[in-house]
Amino acid sequence: MLAKYLDVSKERLNVVSEALCLLVTNIIVAPKPLYKVEEWLSEYVDGLGEEPAHAKRFNDDCLGRALDDLFDVDRGSLGAELSAHAIRVHDLETSNIHYDTTSVTLLGEYRGADPQTVQLTQGYNKDHRPDCKQIVFGINTTEDGQVPLLCPLFDGNTADDRTHITNWTRLRELLKKEDFVYVADCKLCSEENLRFIAGKGGRFITIVPKNRREVKEFYQILKARDIPWTAAYEVENPRKGGETITYKTYEGSPTRGGFRMIWVHSSSKEKQDRSRRNALLHNASKQLETLSSKLNSRNLKTRQQIQKKVDAISHPVPGLLSIQMEEEITRKRVQVRPGRPSPGTAYKTVEHRQYRLTWSVNDKAVQEASRLDGVFPLVTNSTLSACEVLQTYKKQPLLEKRIYATKSILEVTPVFLKTPRRIEAMLFLYFVALMVITLVERNLCKQMAKEKIAQLPILPQSMNTKKPTWNNLRYLFRNVHLSVLSSHGKTPRLILKGMTDLHARIIRMLGLPDRTYQTLTENWWRFGPLRAMPP
Repeated sequence: MLAKYLDVSKERLNVVSEALCLLVTNIIVAPKPLYKVEEWLSEYVDGLGEEPAHAKRFNDDCLGRALDDLFDVDRGSLGAELSAHAIRVHDLETSNIHYDTTSVTLLGEYRGADPQTVQLTQGYNKDHRPDCKQIVFGINTTEDGQVPLLCPLFDGNTADDRTHITNWTRLRELLKKEDFVYVADCKLCSEENLRFIAGKGGRFITIVPKNRREVKEFYQILKARDIPWTAAYEVENPRKGGETITYKTYEGSPTRGGFRMIWVHSSSKEKQDRSRRNALLHNASKQLETLSSKLNSRNLKTRQQIQKKVDAISHPVPGLLSIQMEEEITRKRVQVRPGRPSPGTAYKTVEHRQYRLTWSVNDKAVQEASRLDGVFPLVTNSTLSACEVLQTYKKQPLLEKRIYATKSILEVTPVFLKTPRRIEAMLFLYFVALMVITLVERNLCKQMAKEKIAQLPILPQSMNTKKPTWNNLRYLFRNVHLSVLSSHGKTPRLILKGMTDLHARIIRMLGLPDRTYQTLTENWWRFGPLRAMPP
């Protein structure tokens, strides 16, 4: 597939292709900066303690030039063909697509802007580094296994709500259809985004921000009267064994744009909201106690100073605490001028003000607030039932696992590259690597379900896991290696060390034939015969 897109000479084609594939392998197995890939590759293909033979051909200059070549190709078409191949070969379900973005933080200055690349700028940084430049990295995954199909890049200062129209358009071109359900967080919920997707025949599901007029109006209704909720479904709480989460739905009035509004009540969220409110009330009371002990001294002598502090403390719990500031005034006659008193001494009356705080929980306000516990709104233009809309949206948090894998397992940051072109090309390879490990996880879990295997003992100390991840598998296969026994320049024997029955079982479940490992040769990783490195 690379040969179709790379615009390089035939002499360099194998080298560039191998370099790019080795970079993907390095990202998947043990991410290293370019200048350390040669060292890693030496141990990976040349052998522990041996002089590097193949690895020295892939130094950082070679890898950097390969990234330059990758930047020059039509990566959009290459990625689309790669995703289409994955959909076809692995029979991926594309009726529901989930989308989210994250920040790829860059620690360098990157002063020179390249008009042909996405712009490295400061923006809303999800790694909590507003001082650093960044690229906005989008991820579109299938609901079936959360396999990434498209990972668009945007300028670092692009707001999330400005990425959806471009992203949805690219998805439509990739999938060759528009009736898939596009699922995203609340940044999708703008009139411009929703009208564009609906106008093109698309379907969407997203959550509505709390500051919208429709939400505020419904909350007032909910505080005043009961709502005829409809039971949706129940699931076991994955974080608390033995606890069941109950979901209820209610389809209210449509939005101003005419889209369906589906209200959801979650028993788990209800407990979380109640616990969070109680914690905030407890914290506010503690702060008021501390403030009360410091009144009438230093910068807490006036009503305005005290009220400012009280407002800051009560801000997280608006209206839930009744706070009174009591003022006590004492008057005292004192001399106008210092000195010994005499019959002609003038006196004046001085008032001294003391403040005291009292507070209590506003039970009525708390009771009204509790009627909103566990409630959140969804908006959609799909024809799915309210229960199906909810079940589809609840798969959205699974996308966070792919963002976590990109940052923590594949270690996309920090970025050890100087030029925006190479950074952009490397992020494409991260998309490829993420697709590979996701397909491995998906195929293994599907085979476990097919063979009715509940758990696999692949964790450290042979502990079991119900959902194997690439990180688990990488750890399990860490000691499998190929031993080459040679004498006088000849290779009489190849031995695969570290392979156990569990390893063989995993390989079989992934659909790989036994001979994949049993017939390995020294140059198993190469595309073609060994050639001299071209200039």
